[in-house]
Amino acid sequence: MNTRRTMVAARRAMTAVAITTGLVLTVAGCGGGGDEGKSDKGSSPTASAKKGDDGEDKGEPEAPEADKALAEVKSNGITLTITSVSRDEGGFLTINGKVTNGTSGIWVGSEWRSDENELKKNGGSLAGASIIDQQGKKKYLVLRDTMGRCLCTKFEGGINESQSVDWYAQFPAPPEGTSKVEFQVPTMPPAPIEISEGE
Repeated sequence: MNTRRTMVAARRAMTAVAITTGLVLTVAGCGGGGDEGKSDKGSSPTASAKKGDDGEDKGEPEAPEADKALAEVKSNGITLTITSVSRDEGGFLTINGKVTNGTSGIWVGSEWRSDENELKKNGGSLAGASIIDQQGKKKYLVLRDTMGRCLCTKFEGGINESQSVDWYAQFPAPPEGTSKVEFQVPTMPPAPIEISEGE
């Protein structure tokens, strides 16, 4: 009888120890994981906030640069923005910008094509663009290659409603003393721009 009671008591003690050990391990596992999760989650926003504070110089200048425009003209729902005008070493003037379609359909740029026979094949493009040097009283047309293709953007397939597309056009550079010109494309008002020297 005593042996049986001792064995039963020993089994109960072992069961209690096993349950207690299991509970301790469970609590330790949950507590450790929860603390780690909380510390990770808690530190991430703080780190992000600190990075945001430290990284303001990196993040904020990009937005103004994207919005920076040297000139902007609008006509018939189309907005033409000029973002850079630079004189290249080879005697070229390169103008870059963005065109935004604010109409209710696809805009193909057909009204911007050139009247010149050689450039008529360029279709919807900036082939009809020109720059006017008021000081020198001279008009410069878009450059073209030996095949008669303009050195400018061609709006393949058009621009969908509310979309914007980057563009470029190259011209012969006005004389070194000329720092201001007017950029013109058919159906748009002239855009006065300042030339910056290329690197």
